[in-house]
Amino acid sequence: MKKLIKKGFTLLELLIVIVILGLLVSLVSVNFLPTLSNAYVEVAKQDISRLQQALVMFKINEGKYPNSSQGLESLKTNPGNLRNPSKYPNGGYINKIPVDPWGNNYVYIFPGQNSEYDIVSLGADGQPGGEGENADIGNWSQ
Repeated sequence: MKKLIKKGFTLLELLIVIVILGLLVSLVSVNFLPTLSNAYVEVAKQDISRLQQALVMFKINEGKYPNSSQGLESLKTNPGNLRNPSKYPNGGYINKIPVDPWGNNYVYIFPGQNSEYDIVSLGADGQPGGEGENADIGNWSQ
């Protein structure tokens, strides 16, 4: 009679592997999360820069920036009360109004409090002010 040899892992071996994987995941996440936060800030700065370029084109055609009631949406769709409606491009000045990396809308203020106009991401918490990841990012801080 042949002796059956059972192949496989014991419960203890599986638990050791799970603990090691858990340690590796925690080490990687501790080192990765600050990098992700910095990437979000850079994306917000790039979005604000693109919005600024579109605002400059709007001003070139209209002679002034959109007011706060027209907002950033006027860069995508014609607000209808323009000085030079024939100069408004068919597709708008920008294809899509971006949301910040945390999923919030950018805030547009005209006239601005920090510059001629302000474009602001309110950070991860979506509230004015804050520090670190929750800090506001604006066109004046670039």
